[in-house]
Amino acid sequence: MKTRFTDLVGVEAPVMQGGMMWVGTADMAAAVSNAGGLGTITALTQPNPDALRREIERCRTLTSRPFAVNLTILPSVTPRPYADYRRAIIDSGVTIVETAGHKPQEHVDDFKAHGVIVIHKCTSVRHALSSERMGVDAISIDGFECAGHPGEDDVPGLVLIPAAADKVKVPMLASGGFGDGRGLVAALALGADGINMGTRFCATVEAPIHDHIKQLLVDNDERSTHLIFREFHNSGRVAKTPVSDKVVAISARPDAVFEDIQPLVSGAKGKIALDTGDLDAGLVWAGQVQGIIRDIPTCKALIDRIMDDAEALTARLARIAERPPAAAPAMA
Repeated sequence: MKTRFTDLVGVEAPVMQGGMMWVGTADMAAAVSNAGGLGTITALTQPNPDALRREIERCRTLTSRPFAVNLTILPSVTPRPYADYRRAIIDSGVTIVETAGHKPQEHVDDFKAHGVIVIHKCTSVRHALSSERMGVDAISIDGFECAGHPGEDDVPGLVLIPAAADKVKVPMLASGGFGDGRGLVAALALGADGINMGTRFCATVEAPIHDHIKQLLVDNDERSTHLIFREFHNSGRVAKTPVSDKVVAISARPDAVFEDIQPLVSGAKGKIALDTGDLDAGLVWAGQVQGIIRDIPTCKALIDRIMDDAEALTARLARIAERPPAAAPAMA
């Protein structure tokens, strides 16, 4: 299947693995890339820029196919050394980067100056257009269904994707709620050039998380998420777990401040949950796509199935389109 996205990044399937904290390792990225999609290393999963350099080199020992690195810029009182992470990406010869988050202009400019393809993740049409003006090569548009931070507009993909496609000129990926061939065909019909999947790739054999977490994603349904941080204007979608239940309950108090929930939501505790399978340890970030996750395949089996199902579905739709119109009823 050839789209503007596959042509841009040189992959066989128009499927990208999203950048996921603690999940986007070299092993995960290589598994997706070897299966024909675009795997992604998450830069901030590595403790420092030198560790990121080593992880990029390790990925090259696992795949000869294209892969990306995600750099998410988060506002913080103790920000990471983003410029140093950026330099590690450039110096390592990475050719594709997914950026996301707060004020990416300086990073986009530097990446573009070094010939790096930049895909920027957005949650609204206005931000997509702003990113396009910055000079990014592609957009990943995140609908309200997504895991992570869906923004504050609450626009689902069925509206957001075509609304963006009507205005965005560069190739565009649809993100949030995608996990099978039906979603890929729907995304293409809505004007996207491929799909970006996060939660679905967490429920794969190669995902570097505990089997209990993978099984949680299979057992959960489309209602099994919480929106947290709404009160603090930084909405995030996570799986329903004992920890996220507590976060929601505490946040609902009239006098709640972020410090009340901070001990429950730290990234370090989330990593413990992913590593140990202990749902009481920390948050598990997951989207509403849980409602269509039924198994834990390899990345190759998943992407092959997505592509096979998409091909069968487009063939069925073509047959429907070719049906002759029904004969007009005879006049008395």
